[in-house]
Amino acid sequence: MLVVALAKGSLLSDSIARLYRLGLDFRSLGAADNRFLQMNDPHTGTQALLVRNQDVPVYVARGQAHLGIVGYDVLRESQAEVAHLADLGFGHCRMSVAMRRDSSYTCALDLPAYSRVATKFSHCAREFFTALDLPVELVPLAGSVELGPITGMAEAIVDLVATGRTLRDNGLVERDVLFHSTARLIAHPLSYRLNQAGVQELAAQLEGIQVHPADKTHLEHIQQG
Repeated sequence: MLVVALAKGSLLSDSIARLYRLGLDFRSLGAADNRFLQMNDPHTGTQALLVRNQDVPVYVARGQAHLGIVGYDVLRESQAEVAHLADLGFGHCRMSVAMRRDSSYTCALDLPAYSRVATKFSHCAREFFTALDLPVELVPLAGSVELGPITGMAEAIVDLVATGRTLRDNGLVERDVLFHSTARLIAHPLSYRLNQAGVQELAAQLEGIQVHPADKTHLEHIQQG
């Protein structure tokens, strides 16, 4: 049985839509009232696991899922030993450094050595500042990192930015972009090499799928209906 790990949150709708285009029906996982964490497609027996975004690489690396769809930000932060197969081209955002609008610092290189940087992405942040040869104190936070500069706990943050509205609403300004992130298709290396449960065929099909806005609207209507 082929198992695919899907991330909860912003990537889920597009992921389900792409699988649906291939004849795999996991629409119920995207319903607002869904409480199921796993589901089998009734026609093929393929199984989907619904997990937190950060856990997708873990399930794939440990072999509980053959394939996974996850944001590049999570993949880069996790450093999981998985096969990176394809950029699926949705879920666009960027990892950025942001500071208070009224800060005298205009970019990361302006920060004094050992400045405090709040982030959920410690590995990505440390990699960035190490490349700049700028030592900083990372302040790990699980959420609302924007409060770091607002409360004075940090001079800057490293976080994901999509539209930038949350930053603007909280008086912060994006100063540096570490990298851009999209949804990526990953696989368990051994499963992919041995083509267990037809993982290579499904991966190739997913790489070629494009979902148009009308397809997503139709799928969301079915999920709600």
